[in-house]
Amino acid sequence: MTKNLEWYVRHARRLRHERYVWAGCALVALGLALVSDLGPHRLWGVVAGTGYAVAAVLASGERSRPAARAVAVAGAIVVPLVSSVASGLGQLEVAVVERSGRLLLATGSPYAADPAVVADFNPYLPGMAFFGVLPGDPRWWLGGVFVVALAAAGLYRTRLLACPLVALPVAVGGTDLPVVGLMCLGIVLAGQGRSGRAGLVLGVAAALKWTAWPALPVALALVAVRRGGLPSARYVAVALSTATAGVMPFALADPSGFYRSAIAFPLGLTDIASPAASPLPGHLLAVYVPGGRVIALALLTVGALLIGVSLLVRPPGTARAAAARLALGLGLAMTLMPSTRFGYLVYPLTLGALAYRMRQPRNTPAHPSTEATTA
Repeated sequence: MTKNLEWYVRHARRLRHERYVWAGCALVALGLALVSDLGPHRLWGVVAGTGYAVAAVLASGERSRPAARAVAVAGAIVVPLVSSVASGLGQLEVAVVERSGRLLLATGSPYAADPAVVADFNPYLPGMAFFGVLPGDPRWWLGGVFVVALAAAGLYRTRLLACPLVALPVAVGGTDLPVVGLMCLGIVLAGQGRSGRAGLVLGVAAALKWTAWPALPVALALVAVRRGGLPSARYVAVALSTATAGVMPFALADPSGFYRSAIAFPLGLTDIASPAASPLPGHLLAVYVPGGRVIALALLTVGALLIGVSLLVRPPGTARAAAARLALGLGLAMTLMPSTRFGYLVYPLTLGALAYRMRQPRNTPAHPSTEATTA
């Protein structure tokens, strides 16, 4: 009797928890639809909010939980993605990737020679332009690489994909998705001792966006602890040669364009400011505190140094520890950057989910009626 009661209490709590999660996601999505001035975000908010609300209703029963998750994914990703692509509605990143692909084919460089407005700047590394060269809308490829990389890393989870911080960029066009997906896969491969493959995957990620570069030393520390010197050297050689091959030829084809778009613009060194301005601590410091930009950059530097020192003093010995360390470091960085966006939090969220997924398995009690009885 006691075992039955305990099982039903835990079971009821799980059902309530999932129901409340979907209800909370519905509020977030509908709230975004009300406050955002971006058409793609408003469309996503209405469609996803409806899907989340239906999922919250369905999640009240054990047998309907898979259906609830399927409805959440359909409402938050599939329907708004198909609708947005069909109508040509997408956020600025999609147009930037498409334009960089056309420039790459036409000039050999993905960067505009004389950028005059925000849309002319391409703040990504040259590898990102290949998503604009591939046929069809870049969102299919950006989201596809993300999903495939997560699946290869063992992190394909419906609830993660349906999370608003993940579902929104999948639907409207988020360039951070393939980067963080490859980072997760690279960390997993490094933890498995596959140093060459880890270097290749992380080198590709590093050729897409600067935000992937913190993963390189974290994975190196992990490989060094688990495998030693020779595999570490192999990892470094493969990672750096891959990243260099993906960046340097195109940067050298137009050094001034590369500097203006990929370095000066993200750092706020151009006359045209980046539109990244979510009210996170670093941005609030930069805007409302005298000398706040310097303070935010100083805090950002201190945080990076502390994470770097931790890799030397206490290097991660497992992929789980490496993912957690990287999630912490990027979480600090994304909140302290003067020019930042809520969308950047997909990095610590996804890497944190990877660390949680790789935790030590716990025994989950089965329903009392299924337990074997002994005399």
